[in-house]
Amino acid sequence: MVTIKDVARVAGVSTATVSRVVHNGGHVGDACRARVKKVIEELGYRPNTNAQALVKKSTNTIGVVTPKLSMSFFGTLACGVEKAAKEKNYKLLMSNSMYETQSEIDAINSLRDHHCDAIILHSEYSDEKTLIDLADKIPGLVLINRYIPKIANRCVWLDNESAAKQATQYLIDKGHTDFAVVTSIYQNNDPMLRVNGIKQTLKLNELSLNKDAIAEATANMEGGEQAVKELLAKGIKFTALLAYNDLMAIGAMHALFDAGLRVPEDVSVIGFDNLAIAKACRPKLTTMHYPVEEMAYYAAELAINLSDTSKPVTNRTHLFLSDIIERASVINAKNNNC
Repeated sequence: MVTIKDVARVAGVSTATVSRVVHNGGHVGDACRARVKKVIEELGYRPNTNAQALVKKSTNTIGVVTPKLSMSFFGTLACGVEKAAKEKNYKLLMSNSMYETQSEIDAINSLRDHHCDAIILHSEYSDEKTLIDLADKIPGLVLINRYIPKIANRCVWLDNESAAKQATQYLIDKGHTDFAVVTSIYQNNDPMLRVNGIKQTLKLNELSLNKDAIAEATANMEGGEQAVKELLAKGIKFTALLAYNDLMAIGAMHALFDAGLRVPEDVSVIGFDNLAIAKACRPKLTTMHYPVEEMAYYAAELAINLSDTSKPVTNRTHLFLSDIIERASVINAKNNNC
C-alpha cells in the first residue's frame, strides 16, 4: 500500500508538505503543490482516514438519517446536506430509518461508530426525551423538520401552521368557500399543525371545515387518490382541495379526473413541498414551497459548527417560512362561470 512517505520520497518533499497538499493547507508553492498532486495521482495514494481521525480526533464526516431517501422530499434534503459537506470538505454518510424508532436510533449509533462529527436527523417518531438525551451526547446533532423547545438551538424547522394558513387564505381570496383536505395518516406533528392552520383560517373568515371533509391516507400519490375517492363516495361537495404534499395532490387530481371533474375548473387543488414533479404534471400544481434543500444546507453548516466544541454555542432558533408558488391548478372562483 502506498504511504505518505512514498509520495514524499518520489516528489522530493517532506511528509508535512504532502499532508498540507492533501488537506489544502497553505505555505505550499503552486509548482510544488502541482508536483505533489501529480505524484499522488500516479502512485494512487489514498490518505488513511482512520489514522487521521486518531490524530485529529475528528473524521470530517457528516451523517444524515431520514425515513426513506428514495422519496423525493428526503432526496432533496440529502442534496442540501451534500452541497454543504462538499464545500466544507466533509465526507457524507447516509442512512434510512424506514419510519421505525429503533431503526432511527440504530442509524445514529452506527454513524457515531464511524466517528461522525456532525449528524442531521429527520426524526419522525422518537420521543422528545430520547432526542434531548442524544443532543446531550452528540454536540453536532441537529434536528431538521422538528422543533423541541429545550434544544431549540439544535432544531431547523418550518412553520407548518403558518404555511397552511397562507395556503387557505389564498384559496379564500380566490373566492372559494367549500373546502376539503387530504392529509397524511402518519402520526407526527406536521399533519396536525397544517390541519389546525386550515381550520383557524377558515374560522377567521367565518367558514368551517366539516370533519367528514378531511380524509387521511398514506402521504403518496396512491394515498391522495384513495383519499379523494373516499370524499367523493361520501358525497362531500368542495371546490377547493388542500393536500398534505405534492404527491398526494397529484394523486388527488387523478381521482378527480377519473370522476369526471376538471382541475381547476371544478376543483382547485393546492399542494405542499414544491417538488420537481409539481411542474411536470398537468395542470401544473400550485403549491407551498418547502425550502427543504436550503434548510438542509443550513442544518449541515450548523451541525459542523456545533461539532466544534471549542466554539461558543448560541441560543438562536432556526425557523424557516414557506411561500406560495402559483401555477395552474387553482382558479379564481369569483370569475368562474364554467
